[in-house]
Amino acid sequence: MEGDRGLLFEAMVFPLSELTAQAGRKPSLVDNAYVALKEVIRDGVLPPGYQGSEQEIAGKLNMSRTPVHEAIIRLQSEGLVKVLPKRGVLVCSISPDDMREIYDVIIACESMAAELLAALPESERCIKADALDALNATMGLALQENDLVAWAKADDEFHRLLGRIARIAETIMDQSHRARMLSLKWRPIPTKSVEEHQQIVDSIRKGLKIQAHNKARDHRARSRDLLLPLLERFGVKQL
Repeated sequence: MEGDRGLLFEAMVFPLSELTAQAGRKPSLVDNAYVALKEVIRDGVLPPGYQGSEQEIAGKLNMSRTPVHEAIIRLQSEGLVKVLPKRGVLVCSISPDDMREIYDVIIACESMAAELLAALPESERCIKADALDALNATMGLALQENDLVAWAKADDEFHRLLGRIARIAETIMDQSHRARMLSLKWRPIPTKSVEEHQQIVDSIRKGLKIQAHNKARDHRARSRDLLLPLLERFGVKQL
């Protein structure tokens, strides 16, 4: 397992942070460390409960310690890690009850975001719908190839693009993605996800505000109602 994680670290490509891109500047070493560390936590490469020194984490990321230290401080403020004095850094766990609350917030944010997208002028909402369609097509292809990791990544991008208006949801989206990645081995093949995404996109494209709201709400509620019983069945107390 440790060897597999090492390969994942070496093969991973880290995107520019959205914040620095919008600010019109190149990402700093700290920005790169923040994005890199956040990704390995979100994807479960550093799983919940992992504990290691800053130097160890920096070595895994093939980065120097100083930017990793600053990245850890930022991630601690987001609740993804906790700095333990003289004991290193702990990747925080979340409980099933936490996940229930996270889904409640996501459902509210995403359903309203879908409604607001459907209320845009036709040209704007069609541009957004085209981008969502492209991600949904990637998900469909991933399912055909039985690549659940690729499906999960495209699914995460779809929901982030859908909810881009609700920036308050950024951190809880990270937690949702962690749960998605950790539960891939338990859940049935997510064949309905592409179909339900398409219904959301079609509602946005047609400007059907209430329908877009309801389709987005029902889709996330179904995901919640699938995940939480799985956690209970397998006796998962933290993830």
